[in-house]
Amino acid sequence: MGVIVLGACAVWALITATAHDGRPEGVLLAVLAVAAGYASGRILGALLPVAAPGAGGLAGLGLALTAAHTTPDPQLTTPLGHGGATAALLALSTGAACCAAWAARSPAQRLALSLLAVGIVVSAAVLGSTTGCAAGAGVLLCSLAADRMRRRALGLGGLALAAALVTGATWAVAENVLPDGLTASLQGPLTEHRVLLWRDALHLAGHHPALGVGPGRYGELGPTVTQSLLPDGKPHSAPWQQAAEQGLVGVALLAAVFCWFLYSLWRSPRSTTIALTAGAALTALAVIASLGNALSFTTVTAGAGLLAGLATARPLVDEDLERVLNAGDQTPGNQPEP
Repeated sequence: MGVIVLGACAVWALITATAHDGRPEGVLLAVLAVAAGYASGRILGALLPVAAPGAGGLAGLGLALTAAHTTPDPQLTTPLGHGGATAALLALSTGAACCAAWAARSPAQRLALSLLAVGIVVSAAVLGSTTGCAAGAGVLLCSLAADRMRRRALGLGGLALAAALVTGATWAVAENVLPDGLTASLQGPLTEHRVLLWRDALHLAGHHPALGVGPGRYGELGPTVTQSLLPDGKPHSAPWQQAAEQGLVGVALLAAVFCWFLYSLWRSPRSTTIALTAGAALTALAVIASLGNALSFTTVTAGAGLLAGLATARPLVDEDLERVLNAGDQTPGNQPEP
């Protein structure tokens, strides 16, 4: 299923680029990064179910810290530009650390990895990344709640609904269909400039609903971008960039990738807690991508694929069986389910 979905994303980007003389390189690179990250996660998660996500959490934190110190004047308080990428990396890192903690067998390992997850959230606050801190704290709380949930389908369905509601809210703000007071309260933290970018994207999508204007061409046709002092050619919302550049099919394919992630977690042989923790981190990424430009960064797309791969890998040693054996409880009534 993953091959079909990612392959369709690549093929559709090439089709829309050919129709409108677009530049599909960015989309193709993102697809390749997700595929490579997912494959690496499946391999590393099978070999090192605890060490691999723990190392991934540390690596993500390091990338976030490096980006914060090397980017000139980063806007870390809003999910715009590099600030959104930093927040996404922090959310994914928190999810990876929590997954490693739940997979750990010894109390000392679990405590150390739990402290790593808390440290990532604290680091986001120290960096001044309000979005990253909120996203990481949300992932942490969802991970704790997941330990008490036994039906992962219900939890994953709730995460999908949350992502859909945020995307719908961005459309409502851009189309100005909400009550005036609510719209004003939302436009404050979002900024008027970002809302104008979304409106331009929806305007282009309305005129080119089938094929869009072509990958990479939003910056040439969006009036708000052309009037900006420091334009980057992006509408700073992944769904509306897809709508403007690749039409409604592009939006459907982007949603299909997210649904594929959740479906893979539902079918994952890992514990429900790990599956829901990874789902919460990927949902946080989806929310940030709906409000910012996070998916334009290869480190973020590769990190999303890596976390999904780690959470869906089948360890060479069954986790439940090893936990029972280590506890010395091998009575027939306490054997793990096959």
